[in-house]
Amino acid sequence: MIAKKIEDALNQQVAAEFYSAYLYLSMSAFLESIDLPGFATWMRVQYQEEVSHAEKMFDHVIERDGRAAVRAWEAPPAEWKSVLDIFETAYAHEQKVTGLINDMVNLALSEKDHATYNFLQWFVNEQVEEEASAKAIVQQLKLLGDSKGGLFMIDRELGRRTFTPPAGSQ
Repeated sequence: MIAKKIEDALNQQVAAEFYSAYLYLSMSAFLESIDLPGFATWMRVQYQEEVSHAEKMFDHVIERDGRAAVRAWEAPPAEWKSVLDIFETAYAHEQKVTGLINDMVNLALSEKDHATYNFLQWFVNEQVEEEASAKAIVQQLKLLGDSKGGLFMIDRELGRRTFTPPAGSQ
């Protein structure tokens, strides 16, 4: 049986993951509106990943005989100044999520919930990848400056990204 504090924290993180999904979907919509379909595809894949993260946590609560809860989240922004602004926002958001995951890891340790601690290690590793990916795109965008050709090339490259469900997902 899962402790109430752990159940609450995981349910809160489910809401945070769905907020992340909506944030990336909103970014995708914005990028489509400025005719950057490759960047939009990258964000759409990001959206799918975040939904799968929320579902993974939701299922963990249920598997531990807890009560999974669906909570409301605020609407994400819909406008950004530039593609760089979007990816700087995404990078900062992933850093915030890393902090939330780390807080849950610390809670699992303090509650001596080794099953949840072990479960959360996947998310710890995932956050390293999420931050590195967003940071790399920020750096590329900064390097190209005002180069429309460079933006076009990155757009084409990012458009090749596809969603791969995490191991153990249905």
